[in-house]
Amino acid sequence: MSYEKFPELLAEKNIILSSTQKEQFNRYFELLVEWNENINLTAIVAKDDVYLKHFYDSITPSFYFPFTNQSILDIGAGAGFPSLPLKILYPDLQVSIIDSLNKRIGFLTFLADELGLTNVSFYHDRAEIAGKSSLHREKYDIVTARAVARMSVLAELCLPFTKVDGSFIALKAAGTNQELNDGEKAIKTLGGQIEHNHFFSLPVEKSDRHIVTIKKIKSTPKKYPRKPGTPNKQPIV
Repeated sequence: MSYEKFPELLAEKNIILSSTQKEQFNRYFELLVEWNENINLTAIVAKDDVYLKHFYDSITPSFYFPFTNQSILDIGAGAGFPSLPLKILYPDLQVSIIDSLNKRIGFLTFLADELGLTNVSFYHDRAEIAGKSSLHREKYDIVTARAVARMSVLAELCLPFTKVDGSFIALKAAGTNQELNDGEKAIKTLGGQIEHNHFFSLPVEKSDRHIVTIKKIKSTPKKYPRKPGTPNKQPIV
């Protein structure tokens, strides 16, 4: 996909970019490539690929889920995906990001300032630790994660932050149906219930994508999340 096609693809989904939003995405790309020379933010640096595989891909949850002015937490966002492209489209979102690498937090802080993004907060922490904190636990309307871990692990990293009646949205690729089967016990144990599993193909390259929405129907037991590393080593199955 040529990056010039980006607005056209979004227009097909009834999302019309303003000139300001177009400039914000362009500046995002420029800063991503510039900072990537010193910090490992992404292996994808070609402009067309960044617009398709990062920007467009990050926006796809909005094709299925209504974003307005909710509080949204992005776990392990790396270079800001998916939450900051969503923030550009929906400026009233209140975005928080937790990431374990302080250098990435530095990039995100600079990026948000350069793009003029307000109501954004960045936290250098492990999800397993922050999920126990009263500052974050069950405080967010929406929690998102993209390419972080398999669902049995991801549920433990994300659902503790999600308000009861809020939503955990996972951006997944091929193998999602099996992940959901394997992660069903973890999701239920942590207070979640699978609501939707939307399947589509990413334009141009036609790779498999899933937007999985999980409703938080009851509070997460206090023992979760477990200590750092444990969810990955010993997932709830």
